[in-house]
Amino acid sequence: MSISLNLKSLFGYAAIGDTSNESLMSRYAAKKEKQILAQLYDNCSRDLYHFLLTLSDADLANDIAQLTWLKVIDKSHLYQASGNFKSWLFTLGRRTLIDEFRKLQRFDELQEQHLPIDDKAPEQSIVKEQQESAFEERFKQALGNLPFLQKEAFCLQQEGFSLSDIAQITYSETETVKSRLRYAKSSLRKSLEVQDG
Repeated sequence: MSISLNLKSLFGYAAIGDTSNESLMSRYAAKKEKQILAQLYDNCSRDLYHFLLTLSDADLANDIAQLTWLKVIDKSHLYQASGNFKSWLFTLGRRTLIDEFRKLQRFDELQEQHLPIDDKAPEQSIVKEQQESAFEERFKQALGNLPFLQKEAFCLQQEGFSLSDIAQITYSETETVKSRLRYAKSSLRKSLEVQDG
């Protein structure tokens, strides 16, 4: 499934002043002005895509991001003006991704389990620039090895969401989110330590 949809061209972009995402969404929900949606898209699309990319692959993340924006259009009347728009957007994106995982029968990715850490690190002597690149690759691999729910909590925290925001987005208790973050950070630390030898 590939959805090629450029919201900016579809809705005709025009700058809207410097207002908060929450007030923009409230205005969009009330008036359905295309330029307001385009501004929201400009403000938040990269963050949404990055979040989805950390939980899936590039093609699926792109498709789910586009589907999420279509849901923003369809469900704009459900937006609570007192809520954080980005949190609401990520909640829609998460639900859409999980629905797609279910359709693709990728349930195992949604389970909260501890995966074995790959302790086979290739021995390389490389310059500092290459070492940094290698570290980034090891980090991406370690992040990819985390169970879905731990990776999700970690990535949401890296996006700047608070514990209560993450709990709201993932429909979890705050203590559960804390545990997932603790396990995620511990697994990442152990994996990177093992790879560093």
